[in-house]
Amino acid sequence: MTTDVPHRQSSDDNPSPAYRQPKSVEQYGLEPIPDDQRTVRWYDLFQIIFNVMLNPGLILIAGLAVVSGLSFWAAVVAQVLGVLIAFCAYTVMATVGVDYGLPGIVSTRAFLGIAASRWLISLLRAVSSAFWFAFQTLAGAMGILAVLDAWLGVRPSLIAVSIAFAVLQASVALFGYESLKWLSKVAFPVKLVILGYLLWLLANHQAPGFAPSEVFAYSGSAGWKWAVFAVWVNSIAAAWFSQVTDAADCCRYSKSRKDMWIGTMAAALLGTAGSAFFGAYAAAATLGTTANAFEVIPGLGVGPVTLILVLVVLILDNWTINVLNVYTGGLALTNLATRLGRFWSTLVVAAAGSTLAAFPALIDGFSDFMSAMGNVFAPVVGVLLADYLVIKRGRIDVPALFDPHGPYRYTAGVNIPALVWSAVGALTFLALPDTILPIPLVALASGAGYALTAKVLAARRHATAPGELRLPTHSA
Repeated sequence: MTTDVPHRQSSDDNPSPAYRQPKSVEQYGLEPIPDDQRTVRWYDLFQIIFNVMLNPGLILIAGLAVVSGLSFWAAVVAQVLGVLIAFCAYTVMATVGVDYGLPGIVSTRAFLGIAASRWLISLLRAVSSAFWFAFQTLAGAMGILAVLDAWLGVRPSLIAVSIAFAVLQASVALFGYESLKWLSKVAFPVKLVILGYLLWLLANHQAPGFAPSEVFAYSGSAGWKWAVFAVWVNSIAAAWFSQVTDAADCCRYSKSRKDMWIGTMAAALLGTAGSAFFGAYAAAATLGTTANAFEVIPGLGVGPVTLILVLVVLILDNWTINVLNVYTGGLALTNLATRLGRFWSTLVVAAAGSTLAAFPALIDGFSDFMSAMGNVFAPVVGVLLADYLVIKRGRIDVPALFDPHGPYRYTAGVNIPALVWSAVGALTFLALPDTILPIPLVALASGAGYALTAKVLAARRHATAPGELRLPTHSA
């Protein structure tokens, strides 16, 4: 049987071709990007990732952290620290995209086994993408309602606005990577200018509490209390740990590792700092009573021009993050339902996310859902990193990823030690308090346990290999 890497997606277990993809969209799905098409430089990646991190969801999360009792600076630092923890793992797994041109989810076949990658990780990642899409959409829709109320005196249904907004955002993701790159280039300067102007408005508003000196001194009810601070660091890290398996997706067109490292890490930290600063500033200015900055600004008595600018930035913010959410979610689903192909899988994830956007309760359930995702993805990411860096030493047999009977079949398609340590880590996570930051702790422990187990099993297999010449042992 052939083990060639497919140029167009097809099922690994069934030779039937994928459903026809529209001609006007990105055709590459699970297969590697050809070398001559890996031309994206660090500044392109920077714009994409920066736009992703500067979004209404992260702005709202910073506001929620302040409302929960954190001081202004504690909320900012918690968000940046959570992202830094996650992106240490994220950028390592992104090298799979740079080196091999592969989507991240396909590379997990090498570490977890083809079946486990397809039927477990792909499904979890697709669900996580749909949730993130809905959360971001609802955060943006709430801001849009506040703008429409202040500008036109109308207050449409949140559910109706969310669904309409979701459909609008998903439309760009269907076209693929080039549409994401194009949108980022357009949105990047516009968002910077508008958000800078809106922050200036907040800082110069005459009401008590809005002046920079007052906001920076805002201590909240919990201040830097570790028990509260750790919850937010853990929740934010969990949110991004769930996306580590997709790290390679927007980096597989990168020209070099250097471009990826600079563009991704710099954008992640700067974009997160911008979101956290903006969101925490608005919440602290209201003395922790309003979490959503885009609800605070329309209440400042601003004119229609400013309200239109808020509307523009909300749309661009949500578009840039949710295009990536749906794009990566579509690739994850493609790994499961290979015959669908990238376009149709993306459409399914977009439909699921749009449906979830009709349930505003998702906003209140953010911490619980992210904790659950962290429970699953923290140990999985630890195992992935250990297998990739320690066991395989950064090398992947690309043709074997598409061979259902090759070395990545393991045992019936499952790398049993990898899943065992992932399960042990998940159970351990449940018993650990947020105060010890279980996300990085469980990832490290699960990865170390797996690496040790894999080395012991490999040594035993080597020692008992048939026909191996054994030298006699001698006592001293």
